[in-house]
Amino acid sequence: ANTLFNIWIKYKARLPEWYYNERLVKVGDALAQIKEYKLALLQCYERYLQQFISVKLDDVMDDVHRFKSTFFPNDVRDEKAALTFHALQARNVCIYQMVCSADRNLQNPESLQTCLNVLTSLRLTMQVALPQENLCWLIYNGTIQIYTICRHLMVMGQSAKVLEYLLWASICMESSIPLLSVHYLTWRATLYTAVSQCYFDCQAGIHGEIFARRGLIKIDELKQLEDTSSSLEHTETEKIFREATLKMSVMIFKRAVYESRRKLNSVRQESKVNPRKAVNLSWPRTPTERLLVEMFDGAAAQFLAILEALSDSSRNLLPPHPPVPDEIEMRNVTSELFSAGLEILSENIFVITAGEEGVSGDAAVKFVKLAFSYEEWDVFYSALEFVDNFLQTQDGPTWKKAEIELKLLTLMRPLVFSGKFEHSSPIRDGNSKEASARQGSKKTQTIRSELLNVEESLKPEDPFNDLMILATTVFSCVSTSQQNVHPDKEILVDVVMCLWQKCKTELQQIQRSGSDCLEYIHKHQAYQWVHVLWIMNEIIEKSNIADTNVMFAEITLCLAAILENVADS
Repeated sequence: ANTLFNIWIKYKARLPEWYYNERLVKVGDALAQIKEYKLALLQCYERYLQQFISVKLDDVMDDVHRFKSTFFPNDVRDEKAALTFHALQARNVCIYQMVCSADRNLQNPESLQTCLNVLTSLRLTMQVALPQENLCWLIYNGTIQIYTICRHLMVMGQSAKVLEYLLWASICMESSIPLLSVHYLTWRATLYTAVSQCYFDCQAGIHGEIFARRGLIKIDELKQLEDTSSSLEHTETEKIFREATLKMSVMIFKRAVYESRRKLNSVRQESKVNPRKAVNLSWPRTPTERLLVEMFDGAAAQFLAILEALSDSSRNLLPPHPPVPDEIEMRNVTSELFSAGLEILSENIFVITAGEEGVSGDAAVKFVKLAFSYEEWDVFYSALEFVDNFLQTQDGPTWKKAEIELKLLTLMRPLVFSGKFEHSSPIRDGNSKEASARQGSKKTQTIRSELLNVEESLKPEDPFNDLMILATTVFSCVSTSQQNVHPDKEILVDVVMCLWQKCKTELQQIQRSGSDCLEYIHKHQAYQWVHVLWIMNEIIEKSNIADTNVMFAEITLCLAAILENVADS
């Protein structure tokens, strides 16, 4: 930083002003590319912007007129304006990236507020630039930056606070004539989907569906214009419109699949088809499947719609729990969605990436996790067999990671749902090659046997066995040097919390025994509980999840207290 500072001071008087400013910003871009965000911010972007203002930069971000008069004294049409816009936008990106580096989970309220301030600053910059068509690149880049930050905040449960910014980004794409072309339609549809998802996250599904329908209208309007004169290949434009339409249709289905049944149920009692007993019927077997066929062409699109309809930002993977809607009919819809998804999995090939010819591996893995979350155990184990067969044939780290995560779920099931479970596949019998291969596969039978053995391991006289199997498995997963195959932190957090809840009572009794700790451990054969506690602490340390949950501090303190008591015994 000092070297760069000295260089700027040394050469500022020797270089033309325009050249100096241009180099200043370009060096900032180079530093940002190598993730030296703080250096780029302080020594490049803010140094450039200081020529316009002597006070704190954030002080002029709350008023559009003051903003324009400060940074664009010669109007936004001035030839220097583009560089200033770029510096302002890059400054915001650096601030956001610095927040992510320091507090990725936004546990500090100041981190969240800084992100919101960045979004406000980006919106203000785009507002000033929007009327100038030659600055459409800045509008486009701004929508990408807003979307990136908003998606991060949505994952953190802040959808209500970012909705207005996503709406703004969508309107900007519609308001800039150069950005209305087919070339940018895929990105515009992505923004529309994010807005709709935000509404669903805020429990305002009706507004999410309305906005998705509005998006369909906008897409259709562009299609009509494109039909008259197209600069792209016809097959290429068709694919773009088809993908954009699919994104909107999926968000419409997300609400319609439930609301259509609620309306039907209020008018008349429809003859119900139990999804678990519909396996011998021909597709479409249920009202949900009929709606899928009506709205979507192809298994891949139908499966995507099922995943979105089952996804709920308020639902965590653990603890698993069934849906609890007011109407029993809504629970039937959920079961029908899982039944339809399982049928699609059984009849279609898996592919590495999503496409019309098959179901993507990522989507299939997500489906299995959703079945676990909803306590749809029949579907969970049946889908797991298909997905595991696919994963065993893949070598990439992504698939190895997915394989590990699904293994952890099977080990957690006896702990989070201790009831006995008789596995019976709801997939209908058939004469297809796929069905024959499944029934005769020794590997499938081995998988089934292993899963049932895991369930049988929970015995009244040895409740510790399942805990130790899960703990040692997770420990081995995070101990590997291959970071890219480690389970997601969210799953690791859930696993450690599950272990802690199961062990907490026993461990606290050991902790309270004080100086008689060793005697207590020996008398009650409690060595294994301390062993699990040590493993939990190692998992927390090796996976760097200590800052994700305050409960982890209690785990570490408990281990420290027990070790101190042992030393004093």
